[in-house]
Amino acid sequence: MSRVYNFSAGPAVLPEEVLQAAADEMMDYKGTGMSVMEMSHRSKPFEEIITEAEADLRDLMEIPDNYKVLFLQGGASQQFAAIPMNLMKNGVADYIITGQWAKKAAQEAEKYGKVNRIASSEDKVFSYIPDCSDLPIDDNADYVYICENNTIYGTKYKELPNTKGKILVADVSSCFLSEPVDVTKYGVIYGGVQKNIGPAGTVIVIIREDLIRDDVFPGTPTMLKYKTQADAKSLYNTPPAYGIYICGKVFKWLKKMGGLEAMKERNEKKAKLLYDFLDQSQLFKGTVVKEDRSLMNVPFVTGNEELDAKFVKEAKAAGLENLKGHRTVGGMRASIYNAMPYEGVEALVAFMKKFEEENL
Repeated sequence: MSRVYNFSAGPAVLPEEVLQAAADEMMDYKGTGMSVMEMSHRSKPFEEIITEAEADLRDLMEIPDNYKVLFLQGGASQQFAAIPMNLMKNGVADYIITGQWAKKAAQEAEKYGKVNRIASSEDKVFSYIPDCSDLPIDDNADYVYICENNTIYGTKYKELPNTKGKILVADVSSCFLSEPVDVTKYGVIYGGVQKNIGPAGTVIVIIREDLIRDDVFPGTPTMLKYKTQADAKSLYNTPPAYGIYICGKVFKWLKKMGGLEAMKERNEKKAKLLYDFLDQSQLFKGTVVKEDRSLMNVPFVTGNEELDAKFVKEAKAAGLENLKGHRTVGGMRASIYNAMPYEGVEALVAFMKKFEEENL
């Protein structure tokens, strides 16, 4: 069968070029006579894979030398606990709540210390990013936490919060490598790769070296100590080897495509096509205030649940997959990550126009 246009929020679409290259190497990786899936993580070929992946990521993001790159397991959700365990020296942290994942992260952090929810957009179903220019930052806060792009609700910080000198920690799972980023503005920047970079099961943590400490929360599991992972260069135990291999291929693809500036231009062009249609549509309506719209996740509704369900069903039949909105929100959501081609968004908009004509 032919491939569909996959608008899933994660696990999500990967570049076809990467999938094809991985398929070609599935039985025999570079003359080793085995798949990367079967390969020892202590072997020379895998050492080259992980070393090259880190080098390419550093190059793409211009990561300074005083930051460590860790390829870990457990997804972003495991970091909800690892972050307070490793960073809550004073036992206090400030969280900005802009969606489900920041909310869950704050709830998890409360197990390890005091959590201040210093701003929130829950009053309007997380449809905007609150003003973060003058926040009530706690003097004792060890860090300020944000989820930078909100996958479920389709919002994105266009300006980082004024943390008043406090460490900024950001979950960037659904906007990872979608545009250039100044890593020096963050103490920790991390994300699950299954939305924009690779297969589910891998999380990448980029952490400033001075934040990697011995004096972590009492009882912190060895595996969740950043020092354990940094000292072992992500090889303390068997890492998500195949996931890292695919990530490395995606990094190469991104470099070939022109890097993060080029990806930002591509992503803005795709998003503009869809948002421009939504803004003039008589049937469909975007759910996010214009100034806070994500380039990656675009939620929209008709205002009628039955019509929404009909749209999702007919879209699927037309080869437009995974457009159903998150269960907490309803409606529809198109995730248009790096690997979604412009033609995919064109096909979606063409289908939406046809559906609107037939159902108004």
